[in-house]
Amino acid sequence: MKKGEVWWATLQKPIGTRPVVLLSRDESYRFRNACTIAQVTSRIRNIPVEVLLDQKDGLPIKSVVNLDTLETIQKSKLKRKICTLKPDKIKAINKAIKFALDLE
Repeated sequence: MKKGEVWWATLQKPIGTRPVVLLSRDESYRFRNACTIAQVTSRIRNIPVEVLLDQKDGLPIKSVVNLDTLETIQKSKLKRKICTLKPDKIKAINKAIKFALDLE
């Protein structure tokens, strides 16, 4: 597991199973049993906290990572790796996190 991977995860109801992007720093996956994630959704609103993902990124349909929905989940909730995002997408995600948390 490492930052920038997209996994299928089982989240609490009513959300259920959906793709998530791993956001924790790479070193933490060896020691922690939890990780910070952002949900991926096909509901695209074109706002600054979203990063577009599509088939070129390895997702089955056009979607966005919504950086307003950060949460920490148990690693056991991660079921299957979908893909690893390229550095330009991870950079865009980092920028959207800063915007979402008003860190700029």
